[in-house]
Amino acid sequence: MAFDACMMRAVLTEFSSEFPEAKIEKVLQPRNDEIDMIIHHGRSSRRLVFNVGPNAPRLQLSDTQKENPLKAPMFCMLLRKYFLGARIVSVTQPGFDRIAEFKVSCYDEMGFAREKIIVCEIMGKYANLIVLDEERKILAALKVIDFASSSVRQVLPGLKYQVPAMAEKIIPTEINEQLFYERLSDFPPERTGEKFITSTYSGIATQIARELVFRASGHTDTPVCNIDKERFYSVFRAWQQLLIDESYTPTIVFDGSGKPIDYSYMDISYLGQSVDKRVYEKISDMLDCYFAEKDRLEHIHQRAHDITTLLNNAVARTERKLGIQRQALLDADKGEEYKRHADLITANLYRLERGMDSFKTVDYYDESCPEIEIKLDPRLTPSQNAQKLYKLYNKCKTAKIVLAEQIEIWENELRYLESVKQFLSHAECEQDVIEIRDELYRSGYASKLRGYVPPKKITSTPHRFITSGGYELMVGRNNIQNDNLTFKVAKKGDLWFHTKDIPGSHVIMLCDGEEPSEEDYTEAASVAARYSKATADLVAVDYTRVKNIKKPGGSKPGFVIYKTNYTAFVRPATDAQIEKMKVNQK
Repeated sequence: MAFDACMMRAVLTEFSSEFPEAKIEKVLQPRNDEIDMIIHHGRSSRRLVFNVGPNAPRLQLSDTQKENPLKAPMFCMLLRKYFLGARIVSVTQPGFDRIAEFKVSCYDEMGFAREKIIVCEIMGKYANLIVLDEERKILAALKVIDFASSSVRQVLPGLKYQVPAMAEKIIPTEINEQLFYERLSDFPPERTGEKFITSTYSGIATQIARELVFRASGHTDTPVCNIDKERFYSVFRAWQQLLIDESYTPTIVFDGSGKPIDYSYMDISYLGQSVDKRVYEKISDMLDCYFAEKDRLEHIHQRAHDITTLLNNAVARTERKLGIQRQALLDADKGEEYKRHADLITANLYRLERGMDSFKTVDYYDESCPEIEIKLDPRLTPSQNAQKLYKLYNKCKTAKIVLAEQIEIWENELRYLESVKQFLSHAECEQDVIEIRDELYRSGYASKLRGYVPPKKITSTPHRFITSGGYELMVGRNNIQNDNLTFKVAKKGDLWFHTKDIPGSHVIMLCDGEEPSEEDYTEAASVAARYSKATADLVAVDYTRVKNIKKPGGSKPGFVIYKTNYTAFVRPATDAQIEKMKVNQK
């Protein structure tokens, strides 16, 4: 659901109960459009997250740790100047809108006590974080809005802060049965109950309106004229009481594959019985679970935009070259026909004359000896026509050898690029993106990465897991790490796993010549399938001892050849299995 005013009310209720007069210990800016404040009260410390990005704007308490840039942005530095060591003395929600105002007690440069206000506006793409002084003048804003951007409302330092204009709607916590029925009677009967709720009452997300209509009528798109008015008000009144009593039921709805598809501060039933639901104790826990993967993917997309563009262009260019070369290879198959026609011309020289444009002869190369017609160049002698065809034959024969070599080179290049794309799709943090960018630089794509400066030192570690039998698995995060694991870290007696003919990570089982159980083999193979580009339910995974793995000279990072291998067909490891086997790394 959208982060509506009711969700804002739920978040602020949780914040006020857990962190009355919280102290601000740190201010961080892990994303361009997100500010995290580490707040402390009693023995508790949590993150207060202000996310004002266009995709998932929200305000929440969080326990999720995030990477921070090496150099703090200017807005973050300004917030540190104002609020480090300050206390949040109160929080309000003006006009039941998607706005939260945090009143903060702090000190100025001279050591005098001052009061400042942090305003968080969660309004879709217009979301913003604004700092005000005691007189409600704007001191700073994460997103500055000047006159060129908007002629209606400007957000500029020095201007008086103006609350965004609100439509004249009823605040949902104001109970008035008579007004409900009056508005319902005046509302066009052919329009849906959902439209009645969202157009009459402020701060209600569309999903919540659908849920209320579903509870009242059994359908989400029921017109007002087909809804029992008393039943409709009864459902709406129960929902109003939920807001007044602040008796929230944080819920996430998951699809069949375990992917979260919706969240709410109350139970959701209109999506049917085919979905799974999970109820959480706290609103913050629910939001952490729902947005964790979405935030990771968005962050990786932002940090890796240049790599994604480079890879997509390189893959398209390589596929285009391969298409041309494969067509040329097919054309080169005509070489045998050129030679056969040249032989037949030579055999018939005694009856051919210059100036002939074709002649008919028996094709002795065919068992049925059919009569065929061979075209000639009338400007050349019969002997010269034969020599011309022999030259074309030799050219095709050479082309087949050269094209086969070139096709193999470009097919390897395409496999390498696909492997890099696969690693990028599994990147979990900014360090993974940095290493992939460095790998592309080392692999000859330096000219494509404008202004790139290689890092002095890369210190990331591979993924680590423990099988049921106690064997450690090491999984490469990129192709350079794959090579390092296979040829430097692993011993000759360790086991090596990799998806068959599919880009993926090298998985090393540290067993030093021992023979693990079938369950250990299966778990290692399933991890290899998980960290690959495979999408099928059953994936073929090759495995062998490390001593059988060889790396051809001059080959791309991650490319190896091997023999004496076995193949297992396994299902990729699930999130639960990965979490169970994973070794916590600091």
